[in-house]
Amino acid sequence: MVSAAIALAFVPFLVTLLIRYRHYVVLLYRAVLVGWLQDRLTGVPREQRAFQYVLAHAIPGDPRHVLRTFDQWCRRCEHLSNVGPRKGRILERLLQERAPLAVLELGTYCGYATVLLAQGLPPGARLYTVELDPRHAAVAEKVIRLAGFGEDTVELIVGPSEEVIPQLKEKHGLLKAEFVFMDHWKRCYLRDLQLLEAHDLLAEGATVLADNVIFPGAPHFLQYAKTCGKYRCKVHRTSLEYFRAIPDGIAELTYGGPR
Repeated sequence: MVSAAIALAFVPFLVTLLIRYRHYVVLLYRAVLVGWLQDRLTGVPREQRAFQYVLAHAIPGDPRHVLRTFDQWCRRCEHLSNVGPRKGRILERLLQERAPLAVLELGTYCGYATVLLAQGLPPGARLYTVELDPRHAAVAEKVIRLAGFGEDTVELIVGPSEEVIPQLKEKHGLLKAEFVFMDHWKRCYLRDLQLLEAHDLLAEGATVLADNVIFPGAPHFLQYAKTCGKYRCKVHRTSLEYFRAIPDGIAELTYGGPR
């Protein structure tokens, strides 16, 4: 009887938690449980299912339509960790303001942000995008080409970022990045930023953008960016992709050169 009474006493507390964090519960359901179940039922990875949808519904050679089709999939079908349209507008605006000729993306995933960045490049610019997972890279390659971008504009590099970054100059011809977008593993943000510094790959005045610095968060990266004296740093507060009720943000760093 005592155990039952104690359990009942926790019910209001649990209900309160569920109400307060309901949006995170929905995210867990859509981003993890639904994807896991569909993977088992179909035998086709979620990223490949998304590409099949995009291939069936998007207009080839139209980057904006490809992105809108991805957004439809993520809202109606399953969640993908794309940068999404709200954060995408921040990227587009900053890219237009900076007009960089050399852009580096860390974390291609399915190619959503790659297409977003590629469509905003000025004439003669080149985008280098790095993806760890070969399966994701295979999907991204098809998405990038479906959107109409060739290898002369977008170079997809497959491999761990900590191995790729030291080779960017000699192997891939990237002398200095003027614009960097990070959207890979959050624990790698600080390490890879310091690798870019160590290999002299950041142009003076370069813009470095880092997604998801609030959720799931990159506290060590932010602390370094704010205190090392090499960057001007601010955070564009917005929401998690496709979940407006979950706060998130993109960090914008402006590189002032080595100290």
